[in-house]
Amino acid sequence: MDHRRGRRNGEDHNSYLNGRITLLAIMIGFCILAIIEIAFGQARLKTEKERLAMEERNYQAMQAAELEKDAVSEPEQEQTPEEPRTEDAQDNTITNTNYVPEQSTDTQVVDTTNNTADGTADGADPAVQTAEDDTKEYDMQLVFLGDSILDNTREYDGVATLIAGACNARVYNLSIGGTTAALKQTDQYDFNNWNSSSLLGVVNAIIGNIDKSFFKDYKAGQVMNTCDFSQTDYFIIEYGVNDFLAQVPVSKYLEGGGELNVQNYHTYAGALDIAVTLLHDTYPNAKILVIAPHYCQIFSGETFIGDGYSLDYGYGALIDYARVCGYVAEQHKEDGVMFYNAFEESGINAYTADQCLEDGIHLTAEGRRKYAEYAARLILADFNREE
Repeated sequence: MDHRRGRRNGEDHNSYLNGRITLLAIMIGFCILAIIEIAFGQARLKTEKERLAMEERNYQAMQAAELEKDAVSEPEQEQTPEEPRTEDAQDNTITNTNYVPEQSTDTQVVDTTNNTADGTADGADPAVQTAEDDTKEYDMQLVFLGDSILDNTREYDGVATLIAGACNARVYNLSIGGTTAALKQTDQYDFNNWNSSSLLGVVNAIIGNIDKSFFKDYKAGQVMNTCDFSQTDYFIIEYGVNDFLAQVPVSKYLEGGGELNVQNYHTYAGALDIAVTLLHDTYPNAKILVIAPHYCQIFSGETFIGDGYSLDYGYGALIDYARVCGYVAEQHKEDGVMFYNAFEESGINAYTADQCLEDGIHLTAEGRRKYAEYAARLILADFNREE
């Protein structure tokens, strides 16, 4: 028998088996990858369908708000007084698609059994205090100016309520869902013909440049009429996501030199700067906490189109709006202006988005808790240092 021939046949057989085993391992690997891909795709599809459903509910809520506001503007027959109305806590006016700025909802009669942080019934006149509230001592007074991040869920675990509770503060929430810091390009900085519910509108109403009655249809307007702003310890300003989505220029000054042909009040940085200056000049003893926009994920229908780092509508990504917010705060640091970089310090990021963001933008209960905790720590640290 030829041993060399037998050995060669054995080697060929082993090579054949090794080849089959390798091929089988590759096929099994592809099958595992396919299963993972299918599972991931199904999970992603489910999430995106939920987001789409949320956006549809938001759109319907905004349509209902518009109809209600039109009805309010029509002549009405004499009727018995109603309880004050408030922005619907479920209205997510900041939306990922079909952005419509300057929307708010005044469609819901508030259950006056729900108490706010200042001890009054949410929706009731805050000037009418309960006997318990008259005797309650607060450490400070907080005035909030912002969009739906602060306007939504005003009672219980809303951001402003959580911050006020942690700081033992009397709170006045002047936030209006859907608003920007800047004026729209079609709006003018004209006190006699004012038509903007932006940050600049609220600030100019606070200091008396425009009539507060402009905000009478907003919950913020009712709260505004009951507040002695001279007693304010901290003004808290939170805007930016709507400015980004509405494609408001982040600044009129271009990187590397040059300027955009726009007025400062039509830019995010310019509007923040004007608002901070007006508040400080009018109430020099109050501190101002400026909050940057937080991390967001943006969808168009079922399609993920980017997040706060990657999506750019032409004036920078949302992170750039957060950074310029910090720059404005830094310019006014000597005036007692503080900065909360919610984009990078709130704990809301790509890894926690599923737990903290309900639609890619608005905060869940967990997101509100994280967001408020850091803000409260900043305020308390500053307040106690002064004591």
